[in-house]
Amino acid sequence: MTSYMSKLFVVATPIGHLEDISPRALATLASVDCLFCENPNHTKKLLYHFKIKQSTFQIADFNEKNKIQQVLDRLDCGQNVALVSDAGTPLISDPGYAIVNACMHAGHDVIPIPGPSAVIAALSCSGLPTNRFSFEGFIPPKRTQRQHFLKEFISDPRTMVFYESPHRLIESLEDFCRVFGLMRIGVLTRELTKIHETVHRAPLGQLLQWVIEQKQAIGECTLIIQGADEILVKHSVVSVIEILKDHLSGKNLVNVVSQLCHCRKQTVYEFLNHQSK
Repeated sequence: MTSYMSKLFVVATPIGHLEDISPRALATLASVDCLFCENPNHTKKLLYHFKIKQSTFQIADFNEKNKIQQVLDRLDCGQNVALVSDAGTPLISDPGYAIVNACMHAGHDVIPIPGPSAVIAALSCSGLPTNRFSFEGFIPPKRTQRQHFLKEFISDPRTMVFYESPHRLIESLEDFCRVFGLMRIGVLTRELTKIHETVHRAPLGQLLQWVIEQKQAIGECTLIIQGADEILVKHSVVSVIEILKDHLSGKNLVNVVSQLCHCRKQTVYEFLNHQSK
């Protein structure tokens, strides 16, 4: 392996199947002076499997800022440091951003060691467009916040990726149905690369029913949601405006059309302004 001096390595680790780790990642984990990880007990199992002896230190959301100086001190002394999460690529809905940012501001090189990522793995088997997508992380846990959050993406044409915990999966899918409608395509992936790996694609209404009937609200869950079809949204908005314009006007018309078409109010205003020209 090429020798690197005083650098922070951001190392991707398996999301399930241990053999998915790269030779370069293993070489890096074995050669650095110490390892900062989300859960030392979890990471030690990975190290033990590959017969790697390494010093580990915890870095989590609750202590990340307090660990920054510790990492910088080691780098300043000429040590190589690796950063890993429990699974997948660090910083992706995991701790590490503050440390990486601090290291770069301090003038230290940050070296990515790419590998597994639940976001990319889920997208690759979803059958939905991947030329443009957005990753939105974990969905807010409370219903009111969740619905408000999801409404931001009603007319987004990109494929959307979300993480969700299994005990909130059904409630979240119910809100996806309320906000996006029953027919928007959704894909649930869970336990990717593990024994009980599951990928199920269906309109959101059917996906919710499948999760309930098949008791699929278990394991690590990633939800991929179809982006808004701009042509269908346009036809829907125009059709509803034509039906309601003789009965409603102004804000009342905009509010009703927005709710019926599952689109932003701004989208309705744009169509109304276009028609008035």
